[in-house]
Amino acid sequence: MHKPAGPWSLRRRLLAAILAASSVLWLAGLGTLTAIAWQETGEVFDDALEESAYMLMAATTDLDARGLLAPLPPMEGDGVRRVDMQYQVVAGGRVVQRSAGAPAHPFVGGFGDEHGFADLRVEGDDWRVFVVRDGVRRFEVQVGQRADKRFEILEDLAEALWLPALGILLLLGLVCWWLTGRVLAPLRRTAASIAAKTPDDLARVALDGQPRELLPIVGALNEVLGRLDQALQAERRFTADAAHELRTPLAGLHMHVQLLQRQHPGLAASFHKLRQDIGRLTALVDSLLALARLDPLARTQLVSQAVALPPLFAALRADYAPEAARRGIDLALHSAIDQVEGDPQMLEIVLRNLVGNALRYCPAGSRVEVEALRHAGRDRIAVRDNGPGVDAASRARLTERFFRVLGQEEGGSGLGLSIVQRIADLHGVKLAFGPGLGGRGLGVTLDWPATQS
Repeated sequence: MHKPAGPWSLRRRLLAAILAASSVLWLAGLGTLTAIAWQETGEVFDDALEESAYMLMAATTDLDARGLLAPLPPMEGDGVRRVDMQYQVVAGGRVVQRSAGAPAHPFVGGFGDEHGFADLRVEGDDWRVFVVRDGVRRFEVQVGQRADKRFEILEDLAEALWLPALGILLLLGLVCWWLTGRVLAPLRRTAASIAAKTPDDLARVALDGQPRELLPIVGALNEVLGRLDQALQAERRFTADAAHELRTPLAGLHMHVQLLQRQHPGLAASFHKLRQDIGRLTALVDSLLALARLDPLARTQLVSQAVALPPLFAALRADYAPEAARRGIDLALHSAIDQVEGDPQMLEIVLRNLVGNALRYCPAGSRVEVEALRHAGRDRIAVRDNGPGVDAASRARLTERFFRVLGQEEGGSGLGLSIVQRIADLHGVKLAFGPGLGGRGLGVTLDWPATQS
């Protein structure tokens, strides 16, 4: 089975390519500089050999009766010792005077030119020798230098330069890392703008300021967003139109059933069941219409204001107390805070859905509490009960549209909590589900942002 490739970093690949190319060029440049340095160093040493040979020639006196020369001035100094140049004065094919490090036999025998250079191997060492010949006095001066002394100069130069050169390469890597980050910054900005998109915001991503290389990608994404927005708008229009068109015939059907029930008292039970089914269908249509109106809204379109909670709780108590009494459920509402920020009508829809669900699914003898309070620096409204509750796996799906917990005898559309979730999202309120009263039943909490008071 083919394993899918994992994500990879464009920045790292770009940096690796730049550093690889830079390293190759760095090594090529270093090799070129080494070759040039070797050539230039050789020329400097050759000039030193030639200059030393002519200086020795000028200082050399005539041969005496025994064929010896007067003593020559010593070649001293740190520079001379460092480059280790050795000389010979050769007359009649033999060495008549030499430095301590020069061999006893001539470097070059039978040299025919007046002067020149020669590369040779003497006693296992490679030498570079300059020979200058005096045809009148019949002697010649040979000044030589071992080749390894020239390499020592290059080695000293390399030892002095390798650390700065490596530092420059590392600095190049850091600069390239920083530059690639700056160059790829538009990618991150574009990704952030795309990640901020929601079903409420499918506007096209701006093309202004985008790099030329990103324009095809952003353009293709804008086309996808446009098609998605059209599809969502068409779906919402269809849902809204269908729900709106169904309300009128359902209302008429409900009236006809009431009329038939009066005309046929013997079928009252059947007509009552039919009226309940029509009522559930009407509630479903109303929920679909509510969702169709809520879906296209954005948070910025809400008219947020301070919503007084005591009057809202009083209205809920008046509306739901009779149903709670009929079902044998204890309903309690308490507000420890005066107000929250939001849309009054939408918050009322939220609380009616939550209280209605709690009353519908709790058996007789249960208790339902609605409480508004400050919790951890946030405004919170909680609706809790001690009914049968919902298992943890089903809690995660409660806000899915048309989802209903299996085993529930009470009817419902499966859209009430979806509406609650949508309104909570529009208000920036966190909706959470957990255990209810005493660790039993279901608890629903709505937490406002901490900036709210």
